[in-house]
Amino acid sequence: MRLTRLCALTLPVIGMIALSSCTQASQTADPAAGGTGGGQGGGASAAAQPAANTKVGKAAKLVPASVKAKGKLTVAMDASYAPFEYFDKDNKTIIGFDADLSKALAGKMGLTAVDVNAGFDTILAGLTSGKHDLGMSAFSVTPERAKTVDFVVYLTGGTGIAVPKGNPKNLTMDPKQLCGLRIAGQKGSIQGIDYLPEFSKACVTAGNKPITIRLFPSQNEANLALSSGRVDAVMADSISMAYQSKLSGGRFELAPGEDYEPTKTGVALKNGSNLVPAISAAMHEVVADGTMKKLMNKWGMPDQSLGDDAGEVVK
Repeated sequence: MRLTRLCALTLPVIGMIALSSCTQASQTADPAAGGTGGGQGGGASAAAQPAANTKVGKAAKLVPASVKAKGKLTVAMDASYAPFEYFDKDNKTIIGFDADLSKALAGKMGLTAVDVNAGFDTILAGLTSGKHDLGMSAFSVTPERAKTVDFVVYLTGGTGIAVPKGNPKNLTMDPKQLCGLRIAGQKGSIQGIDYLPEFSKACVTAGNKPITIRLFPSQNEANLALSSGRVDAVMADSISMAYQSKLSGGRFELAPGEDYEPTKTGVALKNGSNLVPAISAAMHEVVADGTMKKLMNKWGMPDQSLGDDAGEVVK
């Protein structure tokens, strides 16, 4: 969806969870999908743990007066992307790494984070229109996106390819192996917008069949298509896919090979937002006081995904 990709990681064994498209919190879950909408086994206890050290920091001095008067930040995220953001067992409460981090950042600024579910491909437009204050949904920092939004970096990662259990087509991270296959991605993701069309074009140029690209509104729906055999593989952030493969009960797994195009991941804000300095300062603070590391450990993030550039502003 959103990051590019990281190496496979060791994750805690977690019980099966139910699937929903996560664009509607009330939709029925399907445990066969390996999705995340219905909450994970043990998810309630994870959500009940203290998210972070929320002691107000120096970042509070940088909060614009208009935001300080509201006392809250509206944070948009697509709750279909475990472990970053997904619905807990009540199918209403958003939990995950980004959800915890949003609260930690807001706490450093003396504010409250209000996480709202939104379709991934609508979030950036919602920032530019003023509907949301922040977008936190594992966004890859790209030059194209930076034309309309600013970013505050917090992780570095890459893209992985998820395949059915046992990898029946013996796929690896070599894009040439995807020629002629049905590959899924999420609408609005860097995989769906950039990588898959690029790979398909290279296939045709080399005299091979193009990739049949199938894009879905949510990551859960793409995962369901893989679990049900309607596609041959799914491209998404490798951290999320590794986590979700565990939740699927082994119905799919990551194809072997190095992550494709590691890139930065950032909190998105409207271009020129006067919140950028405060968010950057808060990010530096949650890294410095150990909050970031605690959240990464809680949600199974590999240590190497936190670079020295956390808090960096990209415009």
